[in-house]
This record gives sequence, structure tokens and C-alpha cells, in this order.
Amino acid sequence: MHPNQRLDHQTCFALYSAARAATAAYRDALDEIGLTYTQYVTLLVLWEQDGRTVSELGAALHLDSGTLSPVLKRMAANGLVEKRREGEDGRRVTIHVTAAGHELETKVASIQQRLYDAVDMDPDELAALRKLAQRFCESANNLAEPTTEGTSR
Repeated sequence: MHPNQRLDHQTCFALYSAARAATAAYRDALDEIGLTYTQYVTLLVLWEQDGRTVSELGAALHLDSGTLSPVLKRMAANGLVEKRREGEDGRRVTIHVTAAGHELETKVASIQQRLYDAVDMDPDELAALRKLAQRFCESANNLAEPTTEGTSR
């Protein structure tokens, strides 16, 4: 076996394992306040900018509407978000955080701090890790996009 084929040499596996570990760490803490990880990140996006469309949320979260729609439906049933029809003809649907959804902000901040404190990395290391992960995602997404014949990247 070539050394580069070893599992512990695979960047993709390190990222996969890190994502699973991060999600698992959040899962237990989020269970305490009744959120899934996907609901948590959806609230983060809406707290940044309330009143986004489903497609805007999907783009921000890198989720398709088939994945996001049931999440939003559950969040609405739990009273965390509401859908509003906007525009003159009511065709534009936006998602808004309810008062109950806003009440979770303090609890989420506490969870974030608790997990941040538990990670054995300093702020600079975490910032570098985040920046590298974001750069990796951008590069990998570029590889996954189909190219048009005759155009170069």
C-alpha cells in the first residue's frame, strides 16, 4: 500500500471525522434545548438576517430545499419560526424567527461558550482551522461544479 493511501493521511477523512465530532459535541448540548444541529445553524443564519427566503437559507447553509423544508416545517410547528407571504402578489415567502426562537439566543450562546472552552485549541488555532476548512470547501465545491466545454478554470 502506498503511504498516501493510508486512512490517517487522508484530508477528506480528517475533515469528515472533525465534522462528526463537532456535530456530536453540539448534539448533546442542543438536545437540552430541543434543537437539532440543522435547526441550530438555521437559527444562526436567521439571527444574522431575519426574513430570508428558503432559497437564501439553503444557499447560506449549503442545503437543498428538499432537506431544508422539513426542518423549517418542524421549527414552525415548534413555534421557533414562521413563514410570511410578502410582495404585492404574496408569492415571496420569507422565514422569520418568532419570540420563542429569539429566546434561545442566550441559551445557544451559553452552549457555544461551553463547547469553545472545552476544545483544547487557542482562538488563533480555531480561526486558522475555520479559515482553512472554508477554503477547502470552496475548492472542493469548484471541483464538483460541472465545467462548460471550451471554458477553462
